[in-house]
Amino acid sequence: MSDLDRIRWQCRRGLLELDLVLSACVERALPGMTPAELEIFKGLLERSDNDLWDLISGRLEPEPGTEARVVGLLRSL
Repeated sequence: MSDLDRIRWQCRRGLLELDLVLSACVERALPGMTPAELEIFKGLLERSDNDLWDLISGRLEPEPGTEARVVGLLRSL
């Protein structure tokens, strides 16, 4: 299984909202991510559905720097 296939599989979540945002990210944004942004994205995928949705929906604020850029990208989708 390739790294991209693993990421796609991890993007399948229990919340429909997350499925939609993460699927759009894989299709539109993933190819243009830097290696650092890709690592942050993988780290975000390790969070629980509720924590990840709270970040994307703006209920929680991301850590400044690369995580904030990746979360901002997810919020824009």
